[in-house]
Amino acid sequence: MTSDPVAAMNHDAAGADMRPLAIEARGLVKSFDGFRAVDGVDISVPEGAIYGILGPNGAGKTTTLRMLLGIIDPDEGVRRVFGHDRPHDIGRLIGYLPEERGLYPAMKAIEAIAFMGALRGLSLKEGRARGMELLERHSLLHAAERQIRQLSKGMAQTVQLLGTLVHNPRLVVLDEPFSGLDAINQGKLEGMIRSLAEDGVTVIFSTHVIHHAERLCEGVAIIAGGKVPYAGSVETARDRIPAQVRLETRAREGGWTAALPAETRREGDFFYFPLPESGVEPLLKTLIEGDAGILSLSIERAGLHDAFVAIAGEAAARQLEADAAGAAK
Repeated sequence: MTSDPVAAMNHDAAGADMRPLAIEARGLVKSFDGFRAVDGVDISVPEGAIYGILGPNGAGKTTTLRMLLGIIDPDEGVRRVFGHDRPHDIGRLIGYLPEERGLYPAMKAIEAIAFMGALRGLSLKEGRARGMELLERHSLLHAAERQIRQLSKGMAQTVQLLGTLVHNPRLVVLDEPFSGLDAINQGKLEGMIRSLAEDGVTVIFSTHVIHHAERLCEGVAIIAGGKVPYAGSVETARDRIPAQVRLETRAREGGWTAALPAETRREGDFFYFPLPESGVEPLLKTLIEGDAGILSLSIERAGLHDAFVAIAGEAAARQLEADAAGAAK
């Protein structure tokens, strides 16, 4: 039996996903001035996955990402990136977009991308060449010689993201990447993230907007109050809440109603109840034989929002919604 907590975590994860882990962490703890910002975080991210850190502002998302990247060290726990204890040693394999955007306003877009590439080991010449290719691929070649201050907010953020990608990293870490973007640029960013994953790049991003995580991620870590009450697949999180059945009948009463589950609630002509473990087939037989007059029947799986409420609690969910509403203004 191993005493290495990360090796133990690898063993635990092996049955669920045989891919190597890009990021692995166990028991991360970080305090600032006596306040425990992160309290025992466990995360495993397979190579090539899109993975979300989902939680309200102040939950510990940024601190967790910075520990994973080696920007700050944990007070307790272990973390590895591609098997390395010191993420800085493999910085050329990593692209990081911090929440605090920081481009020089007077710098031209192409020079900003080349400069960011130079920070990851590229020559400025190679950075410019790759930067021009990226700008052209994303229909921004016309902005190459424009100063950052002359670009829209969405264009400037795209330039910084391209600078994050210019050295062809194997791992891309994005801290609140959708913050401040309009719907069009959010859609473009989602497309870029999917494209990276299709190329085998691991993408991990933090967000307080549930629908981004639900649309993009195969796995999520739900974080609230510095703790992670759930880390795993989006599908497993949703499956924690039974699917709901919505039934509409022509008849309002009859002996068939006794076959409906005890948790059934009625709203007008509709009945709502959790999907029985035996499925709906036995119930359908009773409804038909009882002349209920089935007009419609649908089975609706729980969304990630409902799963978040069940896992993190109503208070964290309300704060998440408030953060998302504030960011949209």
